[in-house]
Order: sequence, then structure tokens, then C-alpha cells
Amino acid sequence: MATKRISDEPAYVLHRYDWSESSLILEVFTRHYGRIALVAKGVKRPSSSFRPILLPLQPLHVAFGGDAEIRTLKGAEWMGGHVMPTGDALMSGLYLNELLLTLLARDDPHPGLFDVYANVVQVIASEHGEALQSALRAFELLLLREIGLLPLLDVQTMTLIDLDPHQRYTLVPEGGLRQTHPTDRASLTGAQWVALQASLAQSAPFTATLRACSVVMAELKPQLRTLLNYHCGVTTLRTRQMMIDLQSL
Repeated sequence: MATKRISDEPAYVLHRYDWSESSLILEVFTRHYGRIALVAKGVKRPSSSFRPILLPLQPLHVAFGGDAEIRTLKGAEWMGGHVMPTGDALMSGLYLNELLLTLLARDDPHPGLFDVYANVVQVIASEHGEALQSALRAFELLLLREIGLLPLLDVQTMTLIDLDPHQRYTLVPEGGLRQTHPTDRASLTGAQWVALQASLAQSAPFTATLRACSVVMAELKPQLRTLLNYHCGVTTLRTRQMMIDLQSL
């Protein structure tokens, strides 16, 4: 039986592992096939044309074939657009990759999430500060929604009662949205949660959610961090710990 070959597939490299002296195993996020594993034979040789382009956060078109769990990379083309991010931007991109590696099953397509990821990578490559933080919060929300781990944000999760616009609510693991004390800083008002829910339902959810997150970043960040850590099964993600360690130097 002939093995299936896929060509011109939009993709990003999430992570690379040594496989032999000359080859790598790549964890790749593709638009139509989801997260897949590819063996890149001979890519570590100085003469390999793939060597300078199989890097994280770079838009690629790849060709691959095979029916096994680990397919074989047949071709890769850099689609251009931006240089490799550095500093905090690079760490933010690696953080996104860690989330995808941890939370996405292999061979489970998420074309909408792929487009959101591509948009966030563009922000990472060109922006810093508040714009970057808003993009990260928007991605976290859209990722959680895509994989079914985000409750509705316009009702109390346990009772399905509409939120009071002036009351404050906190998003907690397994408990969803619940009412909290008015002085709790890691919380949002009912009106703010409803605005976030409305942004997620837009036809262009990344742009809308980016705008909605921009006014609630400080309050939203610890809640999403707790929720993501819970579902990833860790107390602190590796990229987060790396950032903390670098800042302490």
C-alpha cells in the first residue's frame, strides 16, 4: 500500500528532539492535521537545506508522508514575514508552544486555533508590553474554549444564573465562574465576563478577544494561569519557571 503524502501544509515547529547524530524528531502544529510528529532525517548535517528554517515561531509549509505515528518530513519551505523573536517575546512564544504540546492530542485538527496561533506569533514578533500580554490572554481563552475546558462566561457555572453586572466573579478549576468577595483583586465584574464571552463568539474571535482582554489583563492573568496549570497537571509551567529564574539573575 502506498503511503499518503501531504504537501504545502501550513505548519509551525513546536519542539525538536535529537533522534540520531544527524536527525531530529519534530513536534509540529499543522493547520489541517493538528499536532503531529515528524522525523527530519539528516537535518543536523551542515549541508542540510532544512537546518536554518526548522525553528520555532517561524511560518512554514511542510510536506510529509507515512502512516506511522511518526511520519517522515519530505520538504519544508519558510514562508517569511518576520525574524526570530528574542528576549521576553521569544519566551512568550515558547510558552504558547508548551501549552499546545501539553494540552493538544496528536492528530486532532484545530484549524481555527491554528489561525489564532499564527496571529499571536505575528504579535509576538512585532509587539512588546501590553499588546503582547493581551495577545497571550486572548490565546489562553481561545485555547481553553477550543478544547472544551472553558465554561460559559456569562452565567454562574453551578447554577446557570445570569451574572450580576456589578458583582465580582472568579474563574476557578472545576468550579467555573463563582461569585467572590468585592475586594478580591483576582476577579472580574459580571459585565466584564459577559464582554469576554461576547468577544469569543465573534466571527473574528482573536481580534475581538484581544480588545476585551486589554482592559482586564491584570485581573485575568492569575485566574487563567491557575486554570491552565491545573489542566496541565503542574504547579508552574517550564517556560514560566524559566522566566522567573532569568528575572532573578
